[in-house]
Amino acid sequence: MSETAYLSLGSNLGDRAATLRAAVAQLEPAGRVSAVSSLYETKPQDVPDQPWFLNCAVAIDTEKTPRQLLSFILHLEATMGRLRMREKGPRNIDIDIVLFGDQVVDEQGLKIPHPSMHQRRFVLEPLVEIAAEARHPLLGKTARELLVNLGSGQTVRRL
Repeated sequence: MSETAYLSLGSNLGDRAATLRAAVAQLEPAGRVSAVSSLYETKPQDVPDQPWFLNCAVAIDTEKTPRQLLSFILHLEATMGRLRMREKGPRNIDIDIVLFGDQVVDEQGLKIPHPSMHQRRFVLEPLVEIAAEARHPLLGKTARELLVNLGSGQTVRRL
């Protein structure tokens, strides 16, 4: 049975836009990409002394389980040259599972919904563009409501 998952993609090294486009194109083996947001330029949040990110959100209809999708994503990041040298540091590609239908997953190395999605404008703005009514299964709020409740701060510019 197919489920819609929402992914957050980011890049702040190299040709960021080309990297994001390549990552989206390579998601197809995991399922049908049904929506891709605009690109958003975002100021780094947790580690500010690094280049700005480009971010986007993707909806993918998949028959994979959340764990299978995560494995696919980790393999994709590795094949695209992702190196994990510094936590939350610069990276050519970062792909997170933000939502997976209405499922809640709390396992070693996999937490869905993404634990900090509701605090991150760079996740919520692109998500609202493609799925404003997607509901956070623990908070019971839509992506649009989470964005409105976020308040000001966090520089995010739609390109």
